[in-house]
Amino acid sequence: MHRFFDRLIAGQARWARPLGDFNHRWLHALFRPMLPVRDLLNGRWLGHPLHSVLTDAPIGILFLVIVLDVLGQPVAADVALFVGILTMLASAVTGAADYSDTDGAARERATVHSTLMVIALLVYIASLVMRIGGGEGAGDPDRTAAIWVSIIAFGILIAGAYVGGAVVYSLGNMVSRHAFRGSGTKWIALEPAELDGAGDIPEGRPVKGKLGINAVALVRQGDVVLAVHDQCAHAGGPLSDGTLRGDGVIECPWHGSRFRLADGHVVRGPSVHDQPAYEVRRTEAGGWEARRRPA
Repeated sequence: MHRFFDRLIAGQARWARPLGDFNHRWLHALFRPMLPVRDLLNGRWLGHPLHSVLTDAPIGILFLVIVLDVLGQPVAADVALFVGILTMLASAVTGAADYSDTDGAARERATVHSTLMVIALLVYIASLVMRIGGGEGAGDPDRTAAIWVSIIAFGILIAGAYVGGAVVYSLGNMVSRHAFRGSGTKWIALEPAELDGAGDIPEGRPVKGKLGINAVALVRQGDVVLAVHDQCAHAGGPLSDGTLRGDGVIECPWHGSRFRLADGHVVRGPSVHDQPAYEVRRTEAGGWEARRRPA
């Protein structure tokens, strides 16, 4: 069955791709000037994507609306519906912040997800308006119609949640690229991809290096060499092609996430995850070796 759903979602690319590109442009332009707000909505302060935390609330609350309607509790159901709509709006705002830095296939799927959620929100608002305008009796025709409308809206909500889950679990959007990377303590030979005229790592700019099966971004500051994993935790951008900022910070060239070179801690999103950092030292033979720093 999941293959059928995958084909069904992938079949929406014809309209999802241009709509996603359009939405990405204006959302990126909106959030780019207010980076602290974007970081707040991404969840960098939490160390976890905030959108995935908030999405549980509307699903639970709006399912409760159905339960309360079945139990014949109209006032409680209407209040729960109103609260559920508010939580959907809060979830949408955090999702928009994540969307502004989402690319490729993940953006297409996220466009399908957000479209379904907007439709569900509008249908829920219609149900709320019908409830306000109708009576409170269980047999009232207007209220019965409003209840059915909210049930339809819940079905659309679940479909949207399914697509959102595919964006995260199938495509890895907003998931740490280093979640399953080992943290061994053995010193491993480090091979810089570039050396200066004196046979040293060039100073003052990022240089790519090979550390076993891993690639690292190296920055030499005098006699000290700092290193973080080359693949950005957010979306895999090459940090060795990034930009050095003040206070020993490196910026990803793809979406602008910033990490401290000394310990890999994220200091600006959209990444909400830290970067693996490495200790580097000279060997007796004149080369270098490195090992991962403790998290």
